[in-house]
Amino acid sequence: MAKTGLTIRIAGGFAVVFGMLTLVSGGSTLMGTLDMGAVVPFVLWFNTLAGLVYIVAGLGLWQGRTWAFPLSIVIFAATLLVFAGFGVHVVRGGPFEMRTVFALALRSAVWGVIALVARQIAARR
Repeated sequence: MAKTGLTIRIAGGFAVVFGMLTLVSGGSTLMGTLDMGAVVPFVLWFNTLAGLVYIVAGLGLWQGRTWAFPLSIVIFAATLLVFAGFGVHVVRGGPFEMRTVFALALRSAVWGVIALVARQIAARR
């Protein structure tokens, strides 16, 4: 397997694991079994549902599917939009946890990198 293919597979595997962890964390919080403090509901719902999409994108990357690149871009863009909405929530004085800032920054960075890696699939076609 070429180095590029290996990089794409690693990104895909990471996306699947990241998605599973996101589902567990978000699902536990939504069901009330995990207290995360001052939760911002639209961020929690987005992150939880995005966990499913992370898994789909990761499987697509793992398999080298061409649709994995645009899906990764959509995930990245949607995460940035939610981050911006969260920023508006904070500026308006809404309650939040500082860990949400870090989590959204991490998700944005992760999906920015994954989208760059996924671009390699489109470049090979």
